[in-house]
Amino acid sequence: MKQITYLFVITALLLCSCGTDTSKREITAEMALEGVSNYCHSAYDWSVADGNPSMMYVEMGEETDSAYQVVFRSYTGAFVNFYVDKASGTTRMEDFVPALNIKSDAGKIELFDYIK
Repeated sequence: MKQITYLFVITALLLCSCGTDTSKREITAEMALEGVSNYCHSAYDWSVADGNPSMMYVEMGEETDSAYQVVFRSYTGAFVNFYVDKASGTTRMEDFVPALNIKSDAGKIELFDYIK
């Protein structure tokens, strides 16, 4: 009887460990763009771009082996570069003001918080 109980417990543990873990999913370029776009639409006021949508936008930047770059352009002419880690979804943000050639750290977000 003990052997059957042990077999049942081991089987249950194996089945429970096979679930889908979103932290183990690799991020695609589409996921990176969607998540950053959703973040930008919730964090920034887009009403100033109603008459001229080209004033503000989100687009894909460069890609490396480990990260995607997604670029947000503000109506002020400043940029926020989002560096999305392909393995974890952790996204580092960096502000860039081209007119002054100033870059600064702008924090981090978790991409999965902004993907529907």
